[in-house]
Amino acid sequence: MTDDKQPENLVGVSRPAGKRQVSKAATSSAEYAARRVAKANSSGDESPGGGVASFLPEVVQEMKKVIWPTARQMVVYTLIVFAFLIVLTALVSGVDFLAGLGVEKILSP
Repeated sequence: MTDDKQPENLVGVSRPAGKRQVSKAATSSAEYAARRVAKANSSGDESPGGGVASFLPEVVQEMKKVIWPTARQMVVYTLIVFAFLIVLTALVSGVDFLAGLGVEKILSP
């Protein structure tokens, strides 16, 4: 419902914007432009990634956020991958064998 279609008793009352209110995202283009200008003015660093010196500390921060699998999970994942590889290898071998038989049938007199 847009503001011009709101009931008369609710005109001027701001409506919840869902995640935008929680994340403090701009709800109008004017707010968005103002925040973008303020952000551009506040950053003194010209490089987009923050520079080479900040790369390794950022990598360490991101690696701390990773949820590493347990040893049991790794064994299960490895077994699943091996089973998938066996099935796929059998499938490709079967198709290759059948294609070879077909080619032999066509080329033999």
